[in-house]
Amino acid sequence: MSFITVTSPHQNGQQRTAWVMRQVCYATLPALAALTFSFGIGSIINVLWCVAIALILEGICLKLRKKNLEFYLSDGSAAVTGLLLGLSISPLSPWWLSVIGLTFAIPIAKHLYGGLGQNPFNPAMIAYALLLVSFPVEMTHWPTGMNSIDSTLHIFLDQYGAVDLTTGATPLDNFKTNHHSPTLTWLANGNIDLPESMLVNVMFALGGLYLLARKIITWHIPVSVLACLTVLSTLFFMIDNQHYASPMLHLLTGATMIGAFFIATDPVTAATSNGARLIYGMGIGMLIYIIRTWGGYPDAVAFAVLLMNLAAPMIDHLYQPRTFGHQVSIVKWRNKS
Repeated sequence: MSFITVTSPHQNGQQRTAWVMRQVCYATLPALAALTFSFGIGSIINVLWCVAIALILEGICLKLRKKNLEFYLSDGSAAVTGLLLGLSISPLSPWWLSVIGLTFAIPIAKHLYGGLGQNPFNPAMIAYALLLVSFPVEMTHWPTGMNSIDSTLHIFLDQYGAVDLTTGATPLDNFKTNHHSPTLTWLANGNIDLPESMLVNVMFALGGLYLLARKIITWHIPVSVLACLTVLSTLFFMIDNQHYASPMLHLLTGATMIGAFFIATDPVTAATSNGARLIYGMGIGMLIYIIRTWGGYPDAVAFAVLLMNLAAPMIDHLYQPRTFGHQVSIVKWRNKS
């Protein structure tokens, strides 16, 4: 009788992929509610549409690869990809925008590399970056307030001429263009009625705390991302507060919180050991600030995460944890001998 020999330690994990993905979905509900409250039902339509398209594309790819549909579709990874993309794009996005993004994310960025666990890049951020570069007008077309259900459906069906809309630049884009950020006066005056983008970021942060409490993610990546972004923005803001945005603007606008808690912590594409996660998160925070301040795009979370996805294998190689059961000194002595 033969036995399968595997290395220690032998420990049964309580978390399963489908359970983890469900927790991520639950954690996004406060932010989805904030988006709906601030901009209308467009975000809900985007999320439902993106999840449906992601599942359809996942099923097609699994069928072509001759994989078990029920087993792989039930893990929830495709649904989370669609969910995160639906939350990231504008509530005024037409239906075809998410189709293009997910067609690139699921078949190419995920299954071309072998499926879940093999993809080197975050599929949702691959889709977002592709859409931002290819369709900048649609991706930056954000409303300044809530739209009616009727007008939102017209926009989703790509019938812009049928409705009147009030749109404007995001706070980050506004600051990058004319170095003026009216949203900061809300905080300066002590007003708790936060502008829409800040309210959404607060809700994403609450969802991130839920993931931490459920031990879906660890604190290392989100804390290092936010800490690095805070330190850099504070230093430059103290030097010149007319040309550099305040830390509050960097932290509570754009995609900062969804990036720190939901995107950068992707277990497949992020660094693995705790020390490597700190370096990985600091790199993302630094790149976010650099691209926002001196780059061509007002927000930079997608590009920062994708660039650090490239660096994650090297970071893991340089910051390998010690072998289980061995002291550091013993490992060094053996390497020298």
